[in-house]
Amino acid sequence: MTNNPLQFDCRKIIYIFLLQLPVHVLAGIDGLTPQQLVQQMSRATHELNYDGIFIYRHGRQLNTMRLIHKNGIDGEVERLISLTGHPREIIRNNKSVTCIFPDNKSVMVEKSHPYTLPLTQLHESVENLTPHYRFSISGQDRVAGNETTIVTVQPNDNYRYGYQLWIDNNSHLLLKSELKNESGYPLEQIEFTKLDVLKSIPDEMLIPALTEGYTRFDNTGQHTVTQNHYGYWQVKWMPDGFTMSKDERQPLVAGTTEVEHMVYTDGMAIVSVFIEPVDIRAQFVPGLSRIGAVNAYGRHANGFQVTVVGEVPPATVEKMAISVSHNN
Repeated sequence: MTNNPLQFDCRKIIYIFLLQLPVHVLAGIDGLTPQQLVQQMSRATHELNYDGIFIYRHGRQLNTMRLIHKNGIDGEVERLISLTGHPREIIRNNKSVTCIFPDNKSVMVEKSHPYTLPLTQLHESVENLTPHYRFSISGQDRVAGNETTIVTVQPNDNYRYGYQLWIDNNSHLLLKSELKNESGYPLEQIEFTKLDVLKSIPDEMLIPALTEGYTRFDNTGQHTVTQNHYGYWQVKWMPDGFTMSKDERQPLVAGTTEVEHMVYTDGMAIVSVFIEPVDIRAQFVPGLSRIGAVNAYGRHANGFQVTVVGEVPPATVEKMAISVSHNN
């Protein structure tokens, strides 16, 4: 995080997990309205057991990944495995997120956060999205051999991106999604090529590759930020509908540097704000940067580095970053 605000593979891979949205009155699967379809999608994503392969396109990069999801008596467990490019693996449960990087033999463990999957909160906040997004059903299509209904989502302002969702008519799982800019150009695409819904998932399918001899970085024991430490920092501007996620204001460790990480969401889009002391050894470049659909804006403020990152338009991260101030 210190050297480049967009080098946060573990968190980024988790963020790209399947999107969701709100309201208009058109009939969909079995007469369901779009908001009901999205609610069904949210529930299916968490309640079902499944094993699938999907392609992730962002910018000029193309990655293939395998996702294994189990919902059991102890809650949800997921295993995400990169099948192309740099080897990496993520295990997420109710308590922690473990990122495994075989190429440099390192393991990073962080607390599991509710915002890592936006679908977690969607079915409880669909109505809250209504003032900021409008959506409609665009037709039918086939994805991974399954019949789907297409839901199109358009933002009501220029501070958010639009979406298109392909929802399985039978399982209600999200089989394909596109994140689109204001011109309708797809910035990011996720598409399953194979997805099996299973009655059960054996525990051994969720065990990561061997990590013996790996360097382990455990950030699960960090303390909540107090008012006497970073607590006087404020984001004074954000798009209407964005609020700070509950219990997400805490220090994260990047090397030996303590970082404050605040997360803001409108229920669908997510923006992270990172604040850390200036490190003269770091190659921190202020201004705007981008990887695929992820935009970041960094600046110096009162001896600190402020970086705002999210899958939102450049103007959003820039205005939020400029508005960050420290109240003495």
